[in-house]
This record gives sequence, structure tokens and C-alpha cells, in this order.
Amino acid sequence: MTNVTNWQLTENNGLPLYQNIMYLVEEKIKAGELSPGAKLPAERKLAEKLSVNRSTVIRAMEELAAQGVLIRKKGSGTFVNPDKWGLQIKPLINWGSSLTNETLKLDSPYEQAAASLREDNTKPSMDLSKGVLPANLLPELHTPDISWKELVYQEKEQASSRTGIHSLKESVQQYLRNTYHMDIPLEEIMITSGTQNALFLITQGLLQPGDAIGIEAPSYFYSLKLFQAAGLRIVPIPMDGEGMTVSGLQEASLKHPLKMIILNPIFQNPTGLVMSPRRKKEILDYCLLKRIPIVEDDAYGGLTFDETLDNRPMKMLDQNQQVIYLGTLSKLAGRHLRIGWMIGPEAVLNNLADIRLQIDSDLSFLPQFMADHFLRTEMNDYQVNIRSILKKRSQNMEAWLKEEFGESINFQPSKGGFHLYCSFPSKSEEEVDDLLMELLNKGIITAKGQHFGDQAQGVRFSFVNYDRK
Repeated sequence: MTNVTNWQLTENNGLPLYQNIMYLVEEKIKAGELSPGAKLPAERKLAEKLSVNRSTVIRAMEELAAQGVLIRKKGSGTFVNPDKWGLQIKPLINWGSSLTNETLKLDSPYEQAAASLREDNTKPSMDLSKGVLPANLLPELHTPDISWKELVYQEKEQASSRTGIHSLKESVQQYLRNTYHMDIPLEEIMITSGTQNALFLITQGLLQPGDAIGIEAPSYFYSLKLFQAAGLRIVPIPMDGEGMTVSGLQEASLKHPLKMIILNPIFQNPTGLVMSPRRKKEILDYCLLKRIPIVEDDAYGGLTFDETLDNRPMKMLDQNQQVIYLGTLSKLAGRHLRIGWMIGPEAVLNNLADIRLQIDSDLSFLPQFMADHFLRTEMNDYQVNIRSILKKRSQNMEAWLKEEFGESINFQPSKGGFHLYCSFPSKSEEEVDDLLMELLNKGIITAKGQHFGDQAQGVRFSFVNYDRK
């Protein structure tokens, strides 16, 4: 039976109660708290928990059943439709309803207050909810000394390069060799506009609406809309101290025909975990046995604080071309230089490049040109410097958290990346919410674990934006 301990209605949003209940159920489905075929609590129990009339709950359940989101079985109860879970569950033509439901996510008192604080330039604030480099840490990108005429000429020369300009692919190849001692043939490298662009191409070219994909829980992937927009089902797979569990993967693949798993094994977002070499091998072996492709997002691997740490990507252990590897410059050079790379079988990359051309989203030459120059001339020194800065910021923030919360907060010291994931084991959900509101009143914004599909009371603090000594 589904645990409803943390179920709460959004208040004061102007919608009828039954619609708020519908929205709550839909959000629990999207977040993975209600899995395909899961049985919902009894109507009476849910009414008591939400402090509403049972008739209100019944109406909400009947509306969701009419939409195909739920299945009501006489004498058995109400269940999540196993054939629709994880899909875009709102009526496609009901634009007004969709807009209203999307805005509800900002209607909690915390989110409203955080949004107001971000917009108020008169109050000092520190946004530890954002995993992006602040302006004062961005590298000074220099453009090569080249005329506009020469730039246009080079763009024409490279126009036939569907998978990215040759010189940038060479620079990415050298970067991976320097960072991981990983040798990748040029024909297995494709330049992208970043991780989300790569994931979009994968959803369009390698998956079909209704396909089930396994994703670590928690994960920042749960905050992205592109999987739902593609009509994919998200199957949460639990983690332990070594990363995604093999037992969880086995259980998920037995319940659902997984078409792919997507993971972030090095400095995982939000937990900061580094998957152990043993676990990488176990997952590779199981996925090879079950013929499940793997997409590996390696946004933070180059930001290790400990040179002795094994931060090798899973791709390095891949002997069977079963991993598509995604990298990005946005965590190093800022998100405005939207350049990343995808590594995989040549035939797959060519197919995805064709799809990119068909949807008229081919890469611009200038960002590739600038990224190439950055990788060749500035990357090595900048990477050493930014690691040192991030390590110091993580240490400063960890010291502050211990001073602020004492024994009530629990976390593992960061080994790299941008984020620190914390919990408050001795506190209730309401007490944690109160703590976060107190921080907000002091000008400090955080990211709740619910944004990442976490049913526990986790909180992500992004030390990349912690600038106190």
C-alpha cells in the first residue's frame, strides 16, 4: 500500500479541492512515488489524511480514471494505470489546465518566497539551489584572432560535418585523453549543444512513446520535462552508497521491459556519490545480459578534488559498445557556451545527426569554434584552478552546515562536483520545512529532495555558489 505520510494539498491556488487532489496524484506518479500498477490508499484514509470529504476524493479518482491515469476495480481498489504511467498525462488540448498545473509547482510557501527573494535585488541572498557556475568563476573566453570573412569561410568548409567540426572533435578527444586516459576514435565523437540536447536526440532517435527507462532515484533527471514530453515511462531505481543498486535494476527490469537506463555515476546529481568500480562492472554485466543500453551523463567527472579517486567513467569499462557517454562544457565554461559531446557507435551517432538535421537544429559554427579554442588554449589551467576553488567552497560550506545545524544534519564530505546532499534524520518533514524557511529568511535558498524524485527529506546545497569564507 502506498505511504501517504508526506502527501499534502497545495493551498490557496484558486482551484477546486478535487482538482488539487488530481494534481497531487499526478505529481506523485511523475516523481516515481506511485509506480505502474501501484494501489492507491483507500478513499476514506486519503480523505482523512488530506482533511477533505470522501466525496471529494471519489470525484478526483473518477476524473483521473476517465483520463486513463487510474484504473478503478470494483471490490479491489484504485490503481495507477500500468500502461500510461510516466506518460504526458494531461489532455493535450487543454492548454489552460496544463498551464495552471505547471504553475502550481511554484505555489508552495517556500517556492513563492524563494522566487520573490531571487527577484529582490535589495536583499542580500545566496542561491544554493542552483547548480550553475556564478559569473565570478566563469573563465574569460577569448576568441581567436581571426577576421569575420575567415570565420565565414571556415564555417562553409565545415558545413558537411554533421557530427561537429573536425578540430573540436580532436580537442574533445585530447581532453578525454588528458582527463581520463580514455582513447576514443574521432568517428565515435559527436558534438552536441549540451547534455539536454543530447538526451533530446536520444529520446527522438532511440526510444518510442511508451518505452520504459530506468533512472536513479534520486536524480536531477526527474526535474527535466523532456522524458514526459517524449511519452516515456520513468522507472525509479534505488541507490546505495555505491550508486544504482543491481538488485533494484533487476527488480525494475523484471516488472518493466526497460529500453534503456540513464545514470550519472560520477559525482551524481544531487547526491554527489561516485559509483564504485565494482558496481560499474556489475551494472554493465547485467545490462549486457539483458541487452539494456546505458546512457552515462558525466557532467562533473573532471571536477574531482582528490587525484587518487577513481573517477573513471563507466564508458572506460565498456567493451561491447553498450554505453552512450555524454559530456559537457557547461559545468566548466558556463551554460551560455552550450557545447557538449556524445560518444557512441558511429552508426548510432550518424542516425542522431540525421535527426538533428531533420528538425532543423544543427549546431552553429561559432560556439564550436570558441569551444575548440578554449579546450586547446585555456582548459588545462582553468580546470586546475576551478577544482581548487570548488574544493575550498565545499569545505567552507560543510563547516558552516555543521555550525548551523550541529548533530541534526547528516552528509558525506564532497569529493568533487558542485553539490552536497544532506538529510536531517531526527527531524520530521514539517521540522525540515521550518529549517529551510529559516534559512530562506536569512537569504539562503536550497533545493528540496522532492525536485529530484526523493521520497526522503533530502536537501541539496550547491557549494558552487557558496561564497562565504
